[in-house]
Parts: sequence; C-alpha cells; structure tokens
Amino acid sequence: MKKPGGGGGAAVDKKRGRRSYGESSTDTPPKKQAGKKDMFQIFAEKVRDHKKLESRWAVLQETRVEYFRGKDFVSFLRNHPELKDILESDRNSEIEDIANILLRKNLIVRCDRVVKTLRPGKKKLSTWPAHLEIFPEQVFSDNDAFFAWTFVNRRPLWQTLLSFFWPVLTLAICLFPVYPHRCKLFILYFCAGLLLLILTLLILRGLVFGTLWILLGKRVWFFPNILAEEATLKELFQFWPKKDEDERPKWTARLFYAIVAVLVFLLLRHHAPDEAARARYQKRVSNIIDDVLEWSPSLALSGMMEKQTVFNATDPNDNVTDGSKSTTEDMAQPEDVEEESITGEHEVEESVENAEDTDHQ
Repeated sequence: MKKPGGGGGAAVDKKRGRRSYGESSTDTPPKKQAGKKDMFQIFAEKVRDHKKLESRWAVLQETRVEYFRGKDFVSFLRNHPELKDILESDRNSEIEDIANILLRKNLIVRCDRVVKTLRPGKKKLSTWPAHLEIFPEQVFSDNDAFFAWTFVNRRPLWQTLLSFFWPVLTLAICLFPVYPHRCKLFILYFCAGLLLLILTLLILRGLVFGTLWILLGKRVWFFPNILAEEATLKELFQFWPKKDEDERPKWTARLFYAIVAVLVFLLLRHHAPDEAARARYQKRVSNIIDDVLEWSPSLALSGMMEKQTVFNATDPNDNVTDGSKSTTEDMAQPEDVEEESITGEHEVEESVENAEDTDHQ
C-alpha cells in the first residue's frame, strides 16, 4: 500500500511543470512569502520614483501607462546598485533575474510597439512609441523591449494636501479686491519682493556665468537646477555648480560674445529713458496701484447709490424739453447771423456797382 502523501506532492509538481523562478525547493511559510513580495513591491516603487530612470507615457489597450526601456533599466541598476539592498537576500541576483521576478509578480509587463513599419519619410522607428501592445513572451530583454508599470503609484501626502490647497489659493486670489487695506499692502509688498528676489538671482546668475565664460572659458552655473522642470526641493536649491565636463570654448567665440555684450550695454544706455520719462511712468504705475488698493465694495456701492440718487432727483421730461429748446435756439442763432452777414455783403456790393455805373455815365 502506498502511504498517503508519500510521493504525491512530487507527482503533482511534475504535472504542473517546473517550479517558477526564485522559489526554493522547500516550502516557504506564507509570512515569508508575503514579506518577500513586499520587498519587491518596495523595490519597484523606489525604482519608479527615481528620477534617473528615464520613462515615458503611452497608451496600452486604451489605458495610459508609464513605461521604460529594458536597456535603460539595466544601465540604471548598474549605476545605482544601492537600490538592490532593498531586496535583502536577493540583492546579489543578476539584473535580468530581478526583472523576471518583477514580471512574474505582475509589477511590470513587457510590451511591444504597435507600429512596426517605417512611416513615409522616416529613417527609423520611434525611440519612444506612443501606442503599445502586450508582448506574447513575458521574459526580460534589453534589446528594443519596453516594460510598463502595472501598479498604481502611491501619491505622497504633500501632493494630496497640495491638491486641496490649489482650489483654496485660487479662490483667495479671486477675492483679493475685498481684502482689508493692510492685507492688500502686505500681499503687494510680499509678491513684489519675491519677484524682485527671483529676477535679481537670475540676473546675477547670468552675469557670473557670462563673465567667467568670457574671461576663463569655464561654464559655472550657480543654482544649476533652479530652472529645472523636474527636480526635488533639495535639488532645486542646490547652490554649488556641477563640474564642467564639456570642451573649453574657442577664444574667437568668447571675443565675439564679449563684443556683443558691450554693444548691447551701450545700446541700452543710449536708449535709457530720461528722468522726466521715469517720473511719468512711476506716477502712472502708482496711480494704478492706488486704484487697486483703495477700491472696496462699500465705496463702490456708495458711488452707485449717489449716481442713482442724482438721477432720480431730476425730471427726465423737463430735462429733455429744455435741452431741445436750448439746442434749437443755439443752432438757430448762428444760421441767422450768417444770413444777416450775407445780405449785408450783397447790399454793399450792389451799392458799389451802382456808384461805378454813374461814374461811367
């Protein structure tokens, strides 16, 4: 007789096929398996949130997904091996093996471009296709292979708070005219000071770069990430410049731009406004600012009520008749004067002609 359970598990395993990659021959407790899966989930989230892994967005089965290329994934992990420490026991695994585990855990899915033929006028296929489809074989490859993230990226707490803050800020900006006068002054000086600080920083940054580039031929950008589109808060306010690894510019180019800079400076100085023009512009701007700061709903309502009171106090019918009479009289007077002057001129001409006839006779 066969013992119950003796060799049955092996037979079932043979029927099911080979074991999946990464599973040990011994049974693993459920808690350890869940912990191991969590490690790969954390690893995938860290890799996806990292700025150095280049990715794009595309349409996969009528769904927008974020995807990356296989060769970029390989080079990324080679340049940042510290991320593999999250995997603990699997930190020493090969990059291809780690990617295959991510595929098997449905954290990523291999895709292929929908358009596989060259379009008219194109010499090669698009590096980042806009439309993808699922590849039949879910195996990692770094040869023109694309992989899309299948999980929803966790949104940080500050992004959630910011999404609620933006509508409130928009409403506050729209209600600026009804703020108290002191609050308006504070907002005005704060925004003007912040704008002046940003412009001063950018101008000084450009002057330092231009001076060092012309004199020494070195590219030195202080606050190198201040204009970056994608950067963390720490990277945004990084002060020290990055190391200049480009070739040194030629002296002819430096001399040319030095001459251009001098000519621009002289041109701006020649066409600079005089003291009277600056005073007029300052007065105009100050009047506009005063109108904005001094406006209030109470003043607007009182002005509207005064206009309504003045309009009701006058009789519109009398106003119209008196006005029409006065206008007709005013228009008639010049016509009468013109007629009298014309008749007088005719009488003088006739008397002169009669005198001339009598002389001839």
